[in-house]
Amino acid sequence: QVQLVESGGGLVQPGGSLRLSCTASGRTPKNWIMGWFRQTPLTGRNFVAAVNWNGGTTAYADPVRGRTSIGADRAANSVTMPMDNLKPEDTATYFCAIGTKFGGDWSNGANFGYWGPGTQGNVSS
Repeated sequence: QVQLVESGGGLVQPGGSLRLSCTASGRTPKNWIMGWFRQTPLTGRNFVAAVNWNGGTTAYADPVRGRTSIGADRAANSVTMPMDNLKPEDTATYFCAIGTKFGGDWSNGANFGYWGPGTQGNVSS
């Protein structure tokens, strides 16, 4: 089993920033992909960004491209994802996930085996 814990959510004003972090523990694979997905009652779960264990490969969804830069810390089995210039439509529950399907579609949540409980990010004035 792998456990994931997210942190960094909160309430910010439009144009503000959040720094989301996720740390894996337990039987963490040596090489991994960690991804962020977000979910709202209206939109369902959507891909945000992902990175591999050494930070050499990243992927971003179009709505956040240019406003975030996901980073990996292999030694700590963690990822960070600062998000800038936040918009009200960024309001969501953000989930971290970990997987090992390197050849799969990283934007597909089905390719990730373990998920964290989520952290809420609210963007509102």
